Amino acid sequence: MHAIGLFTNCAFETLSCHLFYIYPIQTTFSYHHCFSQISPDPSDLSHCRYTMAAADTEKLNNLRSAVSNLTQISDNEKSGFINLVSRYLSGEAQHVEWSKIQTPTDKIVVPYDTLSAVPEDAAQTKSLLDKLVVLKLNGGLGTTMGCTGPKSVIEVRNGLTFLDLIVIQIESLNKKYGCSVPLLLMNSFNTHEDTQKIVEKYAGSNIEIHTFNQSQYPRLVVDDFLPLPSKGETGKDGWYPPGHGDVFPSLVNSGKLEALLSQGKEYVFVANSDNLGAVVDLKILNHLIENKNEYCMEVTPKTLADVKGGTLISYDGKVQLLEIAQVPDEHVNEFKSIEKFKIFNTNNLWVNLNAIKRLVQADALKMEIIPNPKEVNGVKVLQLETAAGAAIKFFDNAIGINVPRSRFLPVKASSDLLLVQSDLYTEQDGYVIRNPARTDPANPSIELSPEFKKVADFLKRFKSIPSIIDLDSLKVSGDVWFGSNVVLKGKVVVAANSGEKLEIPDRAVLQNKEVHGAGDN
Repeated sequence: MHAIGLFTNCAFETLSCHLFYIYPIQTTFSYHHCFSQISPDPSDLSHCRYTMAAADTEKLNNLRSAVSNLTQISDNEKSGFINLVSRYLSGEAQHVEWSKIQTPTDKIVVPYDTLSAVPEDAAQTKSLLDKLVVLKLNGGLGTTMGCTGPKSVIEVRNGLTFLDLIVIQIESLNKKYGCSVPLLLMNSFNTHEDTQKIVEKYAGSNIEIHTFNQSQYPRLVVDDFLPLPSKGETGKDGWYPPGHGDVFPSLVNSGKLEALLSQGKEYVFVANSDNLGAVVDLKILNHLIENKNEYCMEVTPKTLADVKGGTLISYDGKVQLLEIAQVPDEHVNEFKSIEKFKIFNTNNLWVNLNAIKRLVQADALKMEIIPNPKEVNGVKVLQLETAAGAAIKFFDNAIGINVPRSRFLPVKASSDLLLVQSDLYTEQDGYVIRNPARTDPANPSIELSPEFKKVADFLKRFKSIPSIIDLDSLKVSGDVWFGSNVVLKGKVVVAANSGEKLEIPDRAVLQNKEVHGAGDN
């Protein structure tokens, strides 16, 4: 029995996950099968990289037969799924030789402040924007924050949802420059129906809004490697969306990519719908068009909170995303070091549409596979996923751009919601803008206990969101309730004693203070 370990800063639409995974199942490709059947020399791996053991070939054949009988998905989805499983069983892996890793030059990871200024001529700006499409990854539910339906409809600020803010941003661009930037939403089967109803409210806006679904793949039952839906799990639990790496084939298979090309569109800006910093940037778009870059990943300087995230490297003369899964054990601490690997992937991506068409048609986008184990009603299942950032190495003239931290403002938990609803930010024309009164470039660190996890509970525990302009860190635990107009400064700890309710009174000012009971206020 053999194991695969995988670690990725996937930042999927559903959650920002640092996923460490060791999954010892016999369905995983094992080199000893390969050695015994193919290579007389166990040290010689060259014959077995894409060769499947006989037992795995039988598994794949049985799986192919079972999948062919699934009527809920298209032929494209069936072939895409079988292709992914085949690659997984063949042990196709990305091995990195540490000594060959080079730090990317400024030509490969371009500093944002070196980008040329955008042309001042409004007609030139309109011409730039008319080549652009904005695509938001909208496949995730808000379940981790206690909400039902698409996460993009959680209210972020002033009663506006993620989706409201995105629409307002693009509306203002189209109005200001007289351009026609469309918005695409890539849904999953989990979010499709709700999103279709929600977008109706934007019918009067000056934006074309298109929705399409990413692929729907069957979960694999670990015991016999057959699809869960063929075992009687016909509801949504039998299926999964295979990660945002699926955005490229789904754009093609949906017909959306061909339609966009026919309208003269050239670039798509792809980002998570819950990243409030992921707004259209004319300097980046202008740079890509001028330099004919087929792919651009926005990266930003690491902090200690980001040390496990993927980073860009130069490898064999090409730019490549390096994930911690590919790092030998003896170099993990070096990988996490902020000194050597100073940047990480924000999952804001800019990609040339013609290049997507070329690579998808050639079946050339073979991103690293992320095995994700789950349990459904007591049955151990496996879902295989890919991430869009790993596609960078397949595109010509691909680059990274080292952007300001302000372009990475994800809302993954109620602690993030506290930040963006506070006086640390303002909202204008759909843009969430950091308050210049905050002198510290870093945001305060905020830890809220499980009592605050669900959005509804979070909101009822604050009469109003406290002022945190001068806050360094906040840790809240237990049954804590905040009054209105509370001010938090420096390092603050608020911890209710077990079984007690702790109320912070209206207009309280807590500066470098620990509060455990009413007498501490």
